[in-house]
Amino acid sequence: MLDLIKQWARALKRDVVALWVAARDPRTPLVAKLVATVVAAYALSPIDLIPDFIPVLGYLDDLLLVPAGIALAIKLIPIALMEEFRSEADQCIQRPRNTAGAIVIVAVWAAMLIVACVWLWG
Repeated sequence: MLDLIKQWARALKRDVVALWVAARDPRTPLVAKLVATVVAAYALSPIDLIPDFIPVLGYLDDLLLVPAGIALAIKLIPIALMEEFRSEADQCIQRPRNTAGAIVIVAVWAAMLIVACVWLWG
């Protein structure tokens, strides 16, 4: 059972990198490219939208939202292209990082903080 979970986690990590590759490939359909960009940006961001220290919700995004986004993006990409992207992802030595995704997440948190402050003191 533990080996099965480890294989699933490795496949998810590989697929995130494959989606990162797909988002930059001109052969990827536009809708798939948009979904792949959002999913890869979120998954590769060093900052979570919902921090892990928040009980239940902190891990919910990692356990449900990211895999669901990956599955959706994969369904939108032609099978032959996805296999090529997975092969390219397997050859990636270092996992890419997405600072733009981190900036967007920090901006969302800042906007929510501003809205909360205006609501409380406005």
